[in-house]
Amino acid sequence: MSTILMKGLKGLGLSGAALALVLLGGGVRAQAPKTDTTPKATTAKKPAACKTLKAQAGCEERSDCSWVGESKDDKGKVKAKAYCRTKPKEKAPAKQ
Repeated sequence: MSTILMKGLKGLGLSGAALALVLLGGGVRAQAPKTDTTPKATTAKKPAACKTLKAQAGCEERSDCSWVGESKDDKGKVKAKAYCRTKPKEKAPAKQ
């Protein structure tokens, strides 16, 4: 710490111990942090199968996936890479 800051703090009457507590963040906590005792779900969400496919052939083999080709600008530069995605689900017929 700079000597100017130390002289300023001494001028305020702060002791070395109080200064150390302030600088090191030794404040007292009101409560201990809560620990999570609830069991985690055993089945974590898996990423969609189509999103994990990187090859066009593998994507097109599945009936629930569709391949989206890359898009290029006028100069031929690739704007968006090709990817596999899940086909949209069909909407249920409207109830009357």
